[in-house]
Amino acid sequence: MAGGAASVRALLRAANGLLQQRRYRAALAVIKGFRNGAVYGAKIRAPHALVMTFLFKSGSLKEKLKSIAQATYTHSRNLACFVFTYKGLMALQARLQGKKIPFHSFFAACIGGWLVFGENNPINSQIIMYLLSRILFGLSRLAVEKGYVPQPKQDPFPLVAALIWGTVLWLFEYHRETLQPSLQSSMTYLYDDSNVWHDVSDFLIYNKRTDSK
Repeated sequence: MAGGAASVRALLRAANGLLQQRRYRAALAVIKGFRNGAVYGAKIRAPHALVMTFLFKSGSLKEKLKSIAQATYTHSRNLACFVFTYKGLMALQARLQGKKIPFHSFFAACIGGWLVFGENNPINSQIIMYLLSRILFGLSRLAVEKGYVPQPKQDPFPLVAALIWGTVLWLFEYHRETLQPSLQSSMTYLYDDSNVWHDVSDFLIYNKRTDSK
């Protein structure tokens, strides 16, 4: 028993010593990036999948739990693989050129995006749309910061909010099929299901009646 504990302590000391070696830092950063991508993907997707599945999907409890697990696994795996690919390519480019330059980041992320997120499926679609909105805001701020666009005299956010809500509801009402499925489900619940009721049970308590009244 004591010998086993001593072996574990020796193994931990060896592992900690390896982690302190600067020559392995780039490779170790890639491995930890994979770990962080997996954990973060699971933390983000699991609660989202849980809420969306139980709110909008039909089926047995087993089927719902399987759907949640699959969505969580896919998001976690994809993000882990992307971080691994990105950091690996960044380290490789810096080693080949002897320094880090801005193009390295763009190129590495393009390759990772193509390889990992190139498949058009619901999980990847949600991630890409999430990033697209952040990119548009970021590029707008950068354009002002660099002087390509004059600094607005008033906060443009109210106008942006109005245009975005106006556009998305127009698409929902007249071109619904163009919207992402989970957004369609959310808006159907908010704007279509609220037009239908039979009595107080499905007016205040439930969204829809489950009996055959």
